[in-house]
Amino acid sequence: MKLKIVLEPSEEGGYTAYVPSLPGCISEGDTTEEAMANIREAVELYLEPVDDDLVGKEGLQVHELVV
Repeated sequence: MKLKIVLEPSEEGGYTAYVPSLPGCISEGDTTEEAMANIREAVELYLEPVDDDLVGKEGLQVHELVV
């Protein structure tokens, strides 16, 4: 999966990183490398399924999609 990452210089120094296609997925870092590492972790957590959301719903079907 390829995602576009936007890096913006922060007024306080460092960079803010966000993913336009994943609302609310944002991170930061002191360098571009650190910001990219941090946004990678944020994306992984953002996309991680929450099994509690799937428990106890009658008729629910769960499928996987690889992109």
